[in-house]
Amino acid sequence: MRDILPALNEWYAAGSPFGLATVVAVSRSAPRDPGAAMAVGPGDEVVGSVSGGCVEGAVFELAQEVVESGEARLETFGYSDEDAFAVGLTCGGEITLLVRRVSPADDPSFAAVAESVAAGRPVTVATVIDGPAPLGATLAVWPDEESGLSSGVSGSLGSSGLDVAVTADARGELAQGATIRRHYGPHGERREDAVTVFLNSFAPPPRMLVFGAIDYAAAVARIGDFLGYRVTVCDARPVFATPKRFPEGVEVVVDWPHRYLSGTTTDARSVICVLTHDPKFDVPLLEEALRRPAAYIGAMGSRRTHDDRMKRLAEAGLSERELSRLRSPVGLDLGARTPEEVAVSVAAEIVALRWGGSGAPLTATGGAIHPR
Repeated sequence: MRDILPALNEWYAAGSPFGLATVVAVSRSAPRDPGAAMAVGPGDEVVGSVSGGCVEGAVFELAQEVVESGEARLETFGYSDEDAFAVGLTCGGEITLLVRRVSPADDPSFAAVAESVAAGRPVTVATVIDGPAPLGATLAVWPDEESGLSSGVSGSLGSSGLDVAVTADARGELAQGATIRRHYGPHGERREDAVTVFLNSFAPPPRMLVFGAIDYAAAVARIGDFLGYRVTVCDARPVFATPKRFPEGVEVVVDWPHRYLSGTTTDARSVICVLTHDPKFDVPLLEEALRRPAAYIGAMGSRRTHDDRMKRLAEAGLSERELSRLRSPVGLDLGARTPEEVAVSVAAEIVALRWGGSGAPLTATGGAIHPR
């Protein structure tokens, strides 16, 4: 929804109902992940995508019907060998969509959710997708300190007990930036599965911290921004750390790398790329980095530089477990030469680590392309 938010805000502010289709479940090689969204607004305008083009025509018609009737619909699309012309996914996967009507009358919480998403403030939208609770009922949940509301929630799933249970789970999933389905009893009972709720978390973009304002850093920052990270480049040398050398929107900081990192916040989704390959910068920086939360910590340098760096870090007191977190030399073995090629290599390693990919060519692997 983040990508199509400008259009949704315009329709909502004008009071024009629109149909919002959201992917709530997938299996096998589905083209889009849960949370992908498509909307059909006034004048039959379409924004977003739920399948990369496979079933959008059918979803368009379904959204029109939902806007007309006001009744939410849950539909599953898969691949049909029996009818080659049937609407379905050519990739052989399966997606389940919830389509609901959105307007100020249908969803009073939407404006507050949209404002939080646009501002990068965390919020989770919980939606009933199965069971006796009203299909499409929504509950917006914010962290207590972020909501601006006394209760930190807006809306209801139809039962106070269900609202309480879902609120607690939504805040837990929001801390991880997770989008997931949860099952409950009609009144929020934990060990029942009468009601299925889709928790769609809108966490702020994860951070990418790039240390060393060199040509490689500019390329890594560019691809990090493309992948959706909030990118910061840091270097102690003001002659190199200038905003004009980096893409628009990338934060540039002049400071000693280890000092800057010690004063900033990282979490389990953060990416740290150390491109200085100079012991006076990267050893104290990696001492700090390897002892804090991060999804990926990579350092550039030759194998000789890597061996010397590991020796220095061990002498500084880092444990084997801490040292094992370091991805060095940084990137996958793609034969990269130019800064742009190296940036692709680094990005490929980050993506592979995030999703458990092997980094091998798909032609050399078997099984599902997108294991869940």
